[in-house]
Amino acid sequence: MELTQTFLRGKNPCAAGYRWFVRNGLSGKDYQNAMDTQVRAGRIEDARWLLENFGSTSTVLELDHLEADHFVYAGTLIVHGDIRVPGQLLVGRSLQVGAGIRAGKLEVGEDIHSQGAIFAEALLQAGGSIKAAWGVEVQGDIRAEHLRTGWALHCAGKVELRGEAIIGQEVQVQDSLQCAKGLRAGADIEVQGLLETGQGMTAQGHIVCGNHIQAGWGIRAQGDIRAACSIRAGESLHAEGEILAGEGYGVYAGMNVQMQAWPDCAWVRALRKPQGLVSGWWDESTDLRLHMA
Repeated sequence: MELTQTFLRGKNPCAAGYRWFVRNGLSGKDYQNAMDTQVRAGRIEDARWLLENFGSTSTVLELDHLEADHFVYAGTLIVHGDIRVPGQLLVGRSLQVGAGIRAGKLEVGEDIHSQGAIFAEALLQAGGSIKAAWGVEVQGDIRAEHLRTGWALHCAGKVELRGEAIIGQEVQVQDSLQCAKGLRAGADIEVQGLLETGQGMTAQGHIVCGNHIQAGWGIRAQGDIRAACSIRAGESLHAEGEILAGEGYGVYAGMNVQMQAWPDCAWVRALRKPQGLVSGWWDESTDLRLHMA
């Protein structure tokens, strides 16, 4: 794709960016070449503007390793080794990495696949799925369709997923975690803000939340289910430990099930009957203390 002055003006660029484009003779240059020139000149936001306004390409770039202050590529980027980009790493299509990724801000138009760990300072964002064979650690927000890790998930910001999350070990999120589908973790789930899933939620450890816990389907934990506010499940609630809502808040099961179906689809099971149980089917025979006696 060649960029002409007329073509560029049609996108209403800022005056300063347009003048720099013309002054540096980028008119008629290849789209990727123009972005490379902008990045080398430190004009990373101009390169971002080009990528956002002219979109991705079908080109593929393969590298053994990638180390740069910033990097912008409009097509698919394949790196056989590791990536170290302390600034912005922007990829128009997919990113495939044979080792780990360490970036300041990582934004990809489609999928991110890493055979190692992913570390990002400001943002981790993908238009499709994020898959890491090891862990994911982000100091800012995470936004994607699906998220899958072999190890832990640590996020200092928000996690917003249009699909599901499958995490191999523990989940620690300092803000909110919202999945349009399900959430599954191989250890504890600890979220300081709202914890919400459109489908089910399971943990091989505790589920602990500093706000509300909400699931469209059931919630199951091998340990406790504890929230500072309410606990709400569209179907059943099951904890091998205790189910504890915040003081003055309720525990709700069967929110999306007719009351006559509660014994089958909205049962509540825990070491003891939760205080503030508002809805759902509690049968004393399901009290786990009776089976441990």
